[in-house]
Amino acid sequence: MPAPRPFDAPFIEVYGAREHNLKNVSVQIPRNRLVVFTGISGSGKSSLAFDTIYAEGQRRYMETFSAYARSFMGGLERPDVDKIEGLSPVISIEQKTTSRNPRSTVGTITEIYDFLRLLYARTAEAFSYATGAKMIRQSDDQIINYILRHYDGKKLVVLAPVVKGRKGHYREDFQKIAKLGFTKVRVDGELLDITAKMQVDRYKIHDIEIVIDRLVVKEEDRFRLSGSVQNALTHGKGTMLVLDPDAKGETKGEKGKPQFFSRFLMDPATGIAYDDPAPNTFSFNSPYGACPTCNGLGEVQEITEEAVLPDRKLSISRGGIAPLGEYRDIWIFQQLQLIVKKHKATLNTPLEKLPEELLQRLLHGISEDEADDSKTVYSEPFEGLIPFLRRQMDSESDNIREWIAQYAQAQPCPECQGYRLKKESLHFKLAGQHIGELSTMDLTELAAWFEGVEDRLSERQNVIARELLKEIRKRIGFLLEVGLDYLSLHRPVRTLSGGESQRIRLATQIGTQLVGVLYIMDEPSIGLHQRDNERLIKALQHLRDIGNSVIVVEHDKDMIMHADHVLDIGPGAGIHGGYIVASGTPQEIFNSGSLTSQYLSGQKHIELQKKKRKGEGTELVLKGAKGNNLKNVTLKVPLGKLVAVTGVSGSGKSTLIHDTLYPILNQHFFNAKREPLAHGGIEGLELLDKVIEVDQSPIGRTPRSNPATYTGVMTEIRALFAEMPEAKIRGYGPGRFSFNVKGGRCETCEGAGIRTIEMNFLPDVHVPCETCKGRRYNRETLEVRFKGKSITDILDMTVEKAVDFFEFQPRILRKIKTLNEVGLGYLTLGQQATTLSGGEAQRVKLATELSKKDTGKTFYILDEPTTGLHFEDINHLAAVLQKLADKGNTVLIIEHNLDLIKVADHVIDIGPEGGGGGGSIVAQGTPEQVAKSGKGHTSRFLAEELRTSKYATA
Repeated sequence: MPAPRPFDAPFIEVYGAREHNLKNVSVQIPRNRLVVFTGISGSGKSSLAFDTIYAEGQRRYMETFSAYARSFMGGLERPDVDKIEGLSPVISIEQKTTSRNPRSTVGTITEIYDFLRLLYARTAEAFSYATGAKMIRQSDDQIINYILRHYDGKKLVVLAPVVKGRKGHYREDFQKIAKLGFTKVRVDGELLDITAKMQVDRYKIHDIEIVIDRLVVKEEDRFRLSGSVQNALTHGKGTMLVLDPDAKGETKGEKGKPQFFSRFLMDPATGIAYDDPAPNTFSFNSPYGACPTCNGLGEVQEITEEAVLPDRKLSISRGGIAPLGEYRDIWIFQQLQLIVKKHKATLNTPLEKLPEELLQRLLHGISEDEADDSKTVYSEPFEGLIPFLRRQMDSESDNIREWIAQYAQAQPCPECQGYRLKKESLHFKLAGQHIGELSTMDLTELAAWFEGVEDRLSERQNVIARELLKEIRKRIGFLLEVGLDYLSLHRPVRTLSGGESQRIRLATQIGTQLVGVLYIMDEPSIGLHQRDNERLIKALQHLRDIGNSVIVVEHDKDMIMHADHVLDIGPGAGIHGGYIVASGTPQEIFNSGSLTSQYLSGQKHIELQKKKRKGEGTELVLKGAKGNNLKNVTLKVPLGKLVAVTGVSGSGKSTLIHDTLYPILNQHFFNAKREPLAHGGIEGLELLDKVIEVDQSPIGRTPRSNPATYTGVMTEIRALFAEMPEAKIRGYGPGRFSFNVKGGRCETCEGAGIRTIEMNFLPDVHVPCETCKGRRYNRETLEVRFKGKSITDILDMTVEKAVDFFEFQPRILRKIKTLNEVGLGYLTLGQQATTLSGGEAQRVKLATELSKKDTGKTFYILDEPTTGLHFEDINHLAAVLQKLADKGNTVLIIEHNLDLIKVADHVIDIGPEGGGGGGSIVAQGTPEQVAKSGKGHTSRFLAEELRTSKYATA
């Protein structure tokens, strides 16, 4: 009897997995089920899911290619596992931002925008950007019939346009026209004979038409007219015009205007013509559709007044004009002195005391007309500081362009208003809307617009659009299913969080309707409010129900309880983890006694504060925030407290905190250049001394970066080794113990510890360096020891061990101890930064800040600090954040996790919905007060969480 095919096998069977910290794990994972891998951070969940199962699936897929094809693709390492059976094709959906390309948008990566482009190319109606009139196209016969009907018996000049609104002398063009046998042209409205050396002013804009024929229109001369029309359309590349030389204009002495005709889309009143629309007409990544001013980016770099005059308390001579610096005896300061003198001021006058009119002249210039006008005080024209600086942006010098860049800010493109497309593309409309307007709607609004759009289309449009509309609606529906209703198709991908990018890819996979696939996902609930969790779980169940296996690495309680099967990996992190501590249904896990089960059952919990902090009794007040969807919000943050900012995805939390509050604080304390979004002012800055944002960006982008180098403890360790007697005898300084510079490192591998051997069409093999055996340093350096350990032994030490090892080295201990306190005891000091998750990177940064001395007036901002954290890790994190607030600091967290929200001193809930339905503060106060308010979605879930918590506040 043949062995069952993998597709029919009931389990994915893993034997002897030893990748990273896995302890020879063998496990059966049910196929065609929703399976959750959970456990404490660093326990080995990702090692089993991604580095073992997914890696093996990818490797097998690569082996299906020919040896020749594989030689171009690069190889994959075989994971450290004995064997895996029952494995089907694997697709990984991880928490990584899809692209940093500014041209990638939600619309392009979901392909919805591609369908929209096709829809507009085939069904949209064109309108003139000059008059708003509907564009028409005419056949040759229609043009001839129109002329015979409207110009019967009149003299007529038939013209073919060859130059429209362009500069140049056009000497060669006139010569070519003469060689074709034509004797007359119309230049800028005037009929002229072509002469031998004819040319026009090269610096002025011109319109030039060839005079094809002059005739009196009669039905019996139809043949002649037909020939002239076809000739004109040929030389005019599909466009022509006719002129009645005897016609009068609307005002006295004005000549009549010509009548335009075109085989293409055209406005008869102005002669403006469009090419026939194609999908690339609506692509901002194509020269046929992109706005020529911003090249399809939707924004331009513009010199701003605020950047040029950052501090108006300063005078010009004291550096009030930032790009110029302090006074020097050069021409531009001399010119400024003359202008300022006209207003009875000097270069020593503070900018704030100069008249606004004068400041505007300094910034934007004095025209020749103003200088010549006897009513003004100016005698000489002046280019203006901003036009001068703007001109330097095109300099050939890299140094000058870099210097100018610091005074430029990204601004919406004035030509396309941020829509990215050229004006012609934005005047094709479907049911009254151009494609840019649809792209900027949030998905809820867009879904509503497409609902019943057929009623607003003609019968012909409906026939063409039927299948396209079905596909667009389906794809929008998948995005709504995974809780992304607040996004727009216009949203740049680089601004999405890892969780949002992951859910977009999930929606795309649901749309493909693949069957028999193994999907592996990394915490898809990140950044998702509890309200949307149910929709996400249903989406994952839908993937399972159509015939796929789904593995989710997750800590969310709802996700765990809705799984078909749960693997709990632990019991601890790092070397203390790597075992399967429980496996079974959620109910079986619930009763297993594992650490996860203790939190699920309520045996262990994150304790509520018995008493809320009173704080400093002062507030930081941000007034009138209006960026993106914010509705004139006034934010009051009580200082000296742990403050949680909550709300559904897309409600405006990041806009308020990251894009408005943080840039204001960063500018105030560190003179940062990034401009905050629109707001009405801020009060209370004098109560703080610095701001620190702890985000989830990587701590380093190369394997040479690690927790020891990032926290600065490596510097202290190198200094310690340089103090050892052996080091002093040999004359070694701290630089000897760096693996990044020559001297102490192994030069064979340049301090990397490994050598990469290219195997042609087989995967590259990474082997320990044959010289240093993977220890990074040369033999002489490793002979220097502290307490019997070499510098390599220290880097291979876990943080947990290092805390005991450096017990009597306070400068080193302070930095290492905080890493342990934030739950990173399982990391080694030399662990490559590229292997850290976003949550781990954030905690390394948090530990670094914790290790610094503070004054109790620091304002901390953390975005989703519970990302990637188990219940037990959140307990540790909460204790660390409470300790920061206990010192008088203000800790503001953007968070969805109720375990952390419930222990905050103050909650600010933004909403009530995402996108246009959000942007307001719906509730604020203690967690209990917000829960009782009944306002917004957070209050309902928070009330339930507080009700089931064992300890209520006093």
